[in-house]
Amino acid sequence: MPGETNLDVLLRSMRPVLKEGEYVFCTLPHPASPDLGALAPVGLFHEDEGLTLILRRERADGAGLPYSGTFRLLTLSVHSSLDAVGFIAAVSTRLAAHGIGVNPVAAYHHDHLFIPAARAPEALALLESFTR
Repeated sequence: MPGETNLDVLLRSMRPVLKEGEYVFCTLPHPASPDLGALAPVGLFHEDEGLTLILRRERADGAGLPYSGTFRLLTLSVHSSLDAVGFIAAVSTRLAAHGIGVNPVAAYHHDHLFIPAARAPEALALLESFTR
């Protein structure tokens, strides 16, 4: 089933869900070959500067990996198309108007937002206001 592309439908039906726990972004220099099974990252990305891992804070702490901030994961439960236009822009604009930063990750079925941990409940309320 293809994902939704209509911006109004996406915003009205996004159903944001705040996941439990805190997440961090860590970077490892090239050539890095971490034990990904033990770290269980929810995301990784190969950048020119190194390997970025997104993982639970307790996993990073257990492995002694440094990070600079903690985030909560907000999943937008609507099945958004990878071709949708303006969805993340609208969400980011709403959060930015309240001084809340966001690190978005687009996956096949849903968009996921990493929000500074202290601001996550406020971000959830702001995104829920789209559905009213």
